[in-house]
Amino acid sequence: MSDTLENEAIAEALAVIDQSLERVHERGMLTSSEVSDLLLDVRLLLAGASLEPEPAAAN
Repeated sequence: MSDTLENEAIAEALAVIDQSLERVHERGMLTSSEVSDLLLDVRLLLAGASLEPEPAAAN
């Protein structure tokens, strides 16, 4: 994975976490399904970036 894609994936994951933390702070608690959803969202963002194909090397 390129550094750019890796940095973008990390930035997206951090944004998802930050948004969720804001919602939690307002409510004070989370259900277990909300925690699972958050973790799955972050995992998908990070895993999706690692599956991006690397550009082929020019010969």
